Amino acid sequence: QVQLRESGGGLVQAGGSLRLSCAASGGTFSSYAMAWYRQAPGKDREFVAAIDWSATYTDYADSVKGRFTISRDNAKNTGYLQMNSLKPEDTADYYCAVGWGTGPGRYDYWGQGTQVTVSS
Repeated sequence: QVQLRESGGGLVQAGGSLRLSCAASGGTFSSYAMAWYRQAPGKDREFVAAIDWSATYTDYADSVKGRFTISRDNAKNTGYLQMNSLKPEDTADYYCAVGWGTGPGRYDYWGQGTQVTVSS
């Protein structure tokens, strides 16, 4: 059983940056693909970014390409989401997830989320 804990959310002005972290425990983080999803108030959860276990493959939602970067440090059992040039529409709860492959439905373990608010 893998436990995930997100951190790094907060309030930031438009154009600013935040780095989210996802700390894993209780499992072999280095074996799993990892993803970030987000859910804005009143909206469905949506995919943000994914990275495979070896960090050789990454994927991004069109809405964040060129602004967000997903990465991981397997030695630290931690994943990251660097978010630059933030926009008010990036406001959401952000969740990390891990599983045996990238792609929809492949993630078995989820964190509790961290809130990101971008003011205009």
